[in-house]
Amino acid sequence: MISPGDEAIIIEPAYDSYAPAVIMNGGKTRVFEMRAPDFKVDWLAVKNLINKKTKLLIINNPHNPTGSIFDEIDLDEVEKIVQDTGVYLLSDEVYEHLVFDGHKHQSILTRPGLKERGMAVFSFGKSLHATGWKIGYLIANPFLSAEFRKIHQFTVFSVNSPAQHGIAAYLEGNVDWSKLSGFFQQKRDLLQAGLQNSRFSPLISAGTYFQLYDYSNISAQPDYEFAKWLTREYGVATIPLSPFYTSDLDQKLVRICFAKKEETILNAVERLLKV
Repeated sequence: MISPGDEAIIIEPAYDSYAPAVIMNGGKTRVFEMRAPDFKVDWLAVKNLINKKTKLLIINNPHNPTGSIFDEIDLDEVEKIVQDTGVYLLSDEVYEHLVFDGHKHQSILTRPGLKERGMAVFSFGKSLHATGWKIGYLIANPFLSAEFRKIHQFTVFSVNSPAQHGIAAYLEGNVDWSKLSGFFQQKRDLLQAGLQNSRFSPLISAGTYFQLYDYSNISAQPDYEFAKWLTREYGVATIPLSPFYTSDLDQKLVRICFAKKEETILNAVERLLKV
């Protein structure tokens, strides 16, 4: 999708592989920054970033690291941008089954206009609790898929066969994806309930298996330093939010992963209540 001189728009905070992939191919990134507490996208501002060099818009829904999700209005706006400008769309939807509180995942594949100009990426690693295997897949129209395969053939040609056969065999059974959201929401709710009387303030996660917490009532340290301090002093590892921004915007937020055993979550809660 990206050749030397092309530009890609990235919505930040963003997963840390997006920008390097663009730059490695000779492209440049233009960034729209989402801000706490709601992390909503101003789509007019995104559209205003587009110029004659813009080739690609990268989106992530459900969103890592914020836990925010798109609604139908968001997809309406994305569809307008793609139709009006002719840019291509790369949609990272690896957390598609991890959407909470009765919300429904909004995939670009549900919109013919977006499906025509877009590629949607998914992950068996996320959906089947097998993140160490890093096996995923992409869905696109035949033209875009053919272009993608030209590169994919030479970059990811050695995914281990046992994992591929195991996932294929599992998918032939009666897989009930609907239980995944409840499975992870229970863990999210356990973490939130445990920390409700702490000095951490949650920014409620609507999807993924990550939860952001505001620590401004505890410390004025930059998030990177706070995360190191929390790990060192209390034995709980978190991820600061600022590294997910090009500008290192510091909003006094850290990310906690709740894709853990119940006893691990409760152990972390016990430690964090002492902060």
